[in-house]
Order: sequence, then structure tokens, then C-alpha cells
Amino acid sequence: MIPPLLELRDIRAGYDGITALHGVNLSVHAGQVVALLGPNGAGKTTTQKLAAGVHPVDSGRLLYGGRDVTGISSRDAARSGICLIPEGRGVFPNLTVRENLWMMTFTGRSREEIEEIAFARFPILEKRAGQTAGTMSGGEQQMLALTRGLAADPAVLLLDELSMGLAPLIVEQLYEQVAQIAREGVAVLVVEQFATAVLDMADHAAVLVRGRVEYDGPPGQALKAELANLYLGSAS
Repeated sequence: MIPPLLELRDIRAGYDGITALHGVNLSVHAGQVVALLGPNGAGKTTTQKLAAGVHPVDSGRLLYGGRDVTGISSRDAARSGICLIPEGRGVFPNLTVRENLWMMTFTGRSREEIEEIAFARFPILEKRAGQTAGTMSGGEQQMLALTRGLAADPAVLLLDELSMGLAPLIVEQLYEQVAQIAREGVAVLVVEQFATAVLDMADHAAVLVRGRVEYDGPPGQALKAELANLYLGSAS
């Protein structure tokens, strides 16, 4: 059986002695979109940071493709094909769209190849190529952040709050691209607070509540009916 590209086994982690994750188990296979849901403060972003080597593991195991990489640095995680696109888009606002893309030439691809990939996926970026990134709309900046990440040809794509502050139509367009990325064989873990933004295109879902996985299964109607109880229950 082919192991998942990303797997967390009984992960515990925290900040300044306060435990944020209590034995989290999670896996993402190649070609799969997993939605990681939960209310604010549930531990979703911490989970992604752990997966990308940005935050240390207190106990448990982190595996890439079945290989134990617990304690890996963010630099080595990136070299292993893990791409984290954090909340807030992560573009260079004072550079043009084209200059933002050119910064990804460290991956070994030429400027022309990176532009071709980016503009084919999001044609609007070609129209904005000479525009300063910080002056674009939030949706366009998110498109740029996504294409910058894809220039590294990742095996695992970690997306944090892709829909934050964006109009529903733009969110739909972005997630259509996310689904296409998964069909190309990338394992995608999407953190979202607003479940409706991602559940219709996700292959699997997990719900974190106070640092524990309270649901791990298909993203169907049963989950949608249960979400309110899971979210509201977290406050009790």
C-alpha cells in the first residue's frame, strides 16, 4: 500500500508550556484534498506549521512518504517538496507581479517557464504582470501567492485560510484551481474556518476542536449537519 505523502501520528505540540495539539493524527495522500476545519484557536494553523517544519513537535511522529522526518527544519521540508502558503498571501507587495514570479527561479526553472505556468493557470496575472502586487485585489494577490508556490513543483501543498477576505466567486475560482492541482498528483491540505468554502471539492475532512480531531471522514451531508454542534461544542 502506498503511504500518504504527509502523515502526522499522535502529534502533540504547544507554545510556552501550553499544549495546543493533543495527539493529532492526520494523513494526506497524493491527489487528495483534505480539508482541516475547526473554530478559531482549534490548532489548525499550528498543525500546518508542524507539517512544514516551521513549529517543533513535542511528541509524536511526522512522516513524508512514509519516512520519519520528525524535527525537520523548514528549509529541509521545502527541499522535500512541502510548500506552505500561509494566511495573508505572502507576496512581496512592493514588487511587480512579474518580479514576484521571477524570485522563484531558485527552483531551477527559467523566468519564461515560470511565467508561462502562472499565466496559463491565472490569465489575469498576465494582464497585471507589470503592476505592483500590493495594489492588486486580495483575490489576485492570492492567485499570485498560489502560483509562486506551485513554481517549486511541490509534492504537498499546505493552504491556510485561502478564502480569507475574498468574495465567494473568487473563492470558487481559487478552489477550482486547487482541485486541478490535486488531480495533477499533489497532496493538498487546506485549513479553513468556513467549511462551506471547501467541503464541496474536498475528498476528505478532519475537524479540530481544542487541539483534538473530533471528526475524520468523508465531507458529506452528515458532516455538514454536524459541524454546528462541533463548532459550538468547542466553546463549552
